[in-house]
Amino acid sequence: MDKIILFDGICNFCRHSVQFIIKRDKNAVYKFASIQSDIGREIVYKHNISTNIDSLILIENNQCYYQSTAVLKICKHLKGEWKLLYCLLVVPRPIRNYLYEIVAKNRYKWFGQTDSCSLPSPELKNRFL
Repeated sequence: MDKIILFDGICNFCRHSVQFIIKRDKNAVYKFASIQSDIGREIVYKHNISTNIDSLILIENNQCYYQSTAVLKICKHLKGEWKLLYCLLVVPRPIRNYLYEIVAKNRYKWFGQTDSCSLPSPELKNRFL
């Protein structure tokens, strides 16, 4: 089963994060979908994900992971030292998510947003749902 990352397609930080993951996901473990896309909305509905959630979402083995847990689980499959961040899952979730929430609440202010989702390049199109 594919590991799917749902992201905010109009958030510049989120879009750059997807590009960061793609560059380090040499085995193409992850597929991506913007939450604003038809398939993204369909996945959100299928997995009964709150539409008010302010998080990157990882769907793996039919389970949904949010906030810092999603990020750290994603790191597990990235090349290089990034996979070492996976061990931070031992840090209590409230502490990890406190930092995540600061970035999430300020991401538009700090990094900006676009009016629409951008389309992937032809060579990356198969990674997007």
